[in-house]
Amino acid sequence: MDNPLLVLAGVAADWQTRPLDPLVEHHARRAVLDWFASLLPGCVEGPAVALGQALTSERGAGRAVAYVTGQAGAIRHAALLNGIASHTAEFDDIYRDGGYHPGSPTISAALAVAQDQGSGGEDFLRAVIGGYEVGCRIAMALQPGHYRNWHITATVGTIGAAVSTAMLKGGDAATIGHAIAIATSFAGGHQENLHGSGQTKPLHGGHAADAGVLAGLAAAAGVTGSPDSLHAPHGYAAATGDDTGNWAHALEGLGDWTPITRMTFKNHGCCGHIFPALDGLRTLQAQSPFAAQDIAGIEVFGYGPTQSICDRMEVVSARDARFSLQYCVGALLVMGGVRLSAFTPEAMARPEIRALMQKVTVAVDPEIAAAYPGRRMARLRVTLTDGRVLEHFQQTRKGDPDDPLSDAELAAKFDELAATLLTPAAAGALKQQILTGSTPVCELP
Repeated sequence: MDNPLLVLAGVAADWQTRPLDPLVEHHARRAVLDWFASLLPGCVEGPAVALGQALTSERGAGRAVAYVTGQAGAIRHAALLNGIASHTAEFDDIYRDGGYHPGSPTISAALAVAQDQGSGGEDFLRAVIGGYEVGCRIAMALQPGHYRNWHITATVGTIGAAVSTAMLKGGDAATIGHAIAIATSFAGGHQENLHGSGQTKPLHGGHAADAGVLAGLAAAAGVTGSPDSLHAPHGYAAATGDDTGNWAHALEGLGDWTPITRMTFKNHGCCGHIFPALDGLRTLQAQSPFAAQDIAGIEVFGYGPTQSICDRMEVVSARDARFSLQYCVGALLVMGGVRLSAFTPEAMARPEIRALMQKVTVAVDPEIAAAYPGRRMARLRVTLTDGRVLEHFQQTRKGDPDDPLSDAELAAKFDELAATLLTPAAAGALKQQILTGSTPVCELP
């Protein structure tokens, strides 16, 4: 087997000069637009707001913008705060086959570096594409064993951020390889802080961005790491998973397609493991209309994390609600959608939602579990008060590559989420800049 670290470093280096296909560029701009859509609500409430105030003395000198404060400063400071903010509202992108949210750490790092050194828009987009390429493929190699105890966005996100940083610093394949190696020693974030209580999960995105920038800057300054850091018997894959990694799977199609063209953009403001159930319920309602008050019981059969992460009746905070399948099903049927308004204190106190939660059960379907992570599916059985039983097999999620959000739908999502912070005119100007302009500037009014 070829050394996967060296192979991936070479691919990232190639993205610095290879012809940039217009379709790939378009997908990259979609990813940046979605990152901003996810970022802006996290600049209004959540851990980034508190840390933006607590870390004032750490801002330092530089031109990288921390959007939660609206102030420019040091690269790592901006990457940290933007990474936290963009992972707060649970609207950030997903690479389905890796169970990985690449945007929060990768774009937070790349944008901070690009802004600080005045990089052009194309260089920035190339760094994003390269960071996604390496991070998403490593995520595929580590699944499913790694995800059992580790939050893959916190861990692999550090590597994606390091690659983007090293690329923007002009690193060659050797330098990018050292950035990957160094980043493997910084990559952390466990599952308890993903699905347990507390507010740590959004910090995973920020820490990955910050630590990735440090790894990339270190490599660019000449610091070296072991080229066997990914696949050696004591390397990252072995230390955090079941084996040394499924690299044949991860590297399949290298050079023929790139992961940023196969992203999932969220259509609901909650954990992606809940999406198949929500989409399936919408399909059932379209086929045989029913309302919340008509429900006698809902049975959801999914894959492992559908139950292990999202089967939760105890919902106290908005963060709990975003990871509760029962709550999100209740919100969908009572409020008609699972967007930002579903997680306000007023919504969470609604007795109709709380009553409906008690009627929802979650279990694992062995066939669906066997298809994870490449497929995200759910079987639904809805029993109505009139005795009817409705069944549906949801084989995909709205927003996945095989059922993607259109450009218009993605723009509408951006408009909705940007309204938490920006006027319609300001949001429109930012959207236009991202989709057609020199994206590293992105100054908010």
